[in-house]
Amino acid sequence: MNSDLFLVLGLLLAWLAIPSMLSAYSDKRRPQVSVFLLLGSAGLIAYAVLTQPGGYRLRDVPDAFFNVIGQVF
Repeated sequence: MNSDLFLVLGLLLAWLAIPSMLSAYSDKRRPQVSVFLLLGSAGLIAYAVLTQPGGYRLRDVPDAFFNVIGQVF
């Protein structure tokens, strides 16, 4: 698996954690699921950045998304 896939999965998990966190705070619950999602996404993003030669820059993220979409379809 290449590092683009790990980066995209990490960013998608972080994106899913935000509504979960807001829902937990509005219902006055502990945001346990969103914390695990954020930890997992941070791990995936860190692994992707460390395994990519030269790392990622902000302008490389859309290319990574399109590379992953291109690999899937």
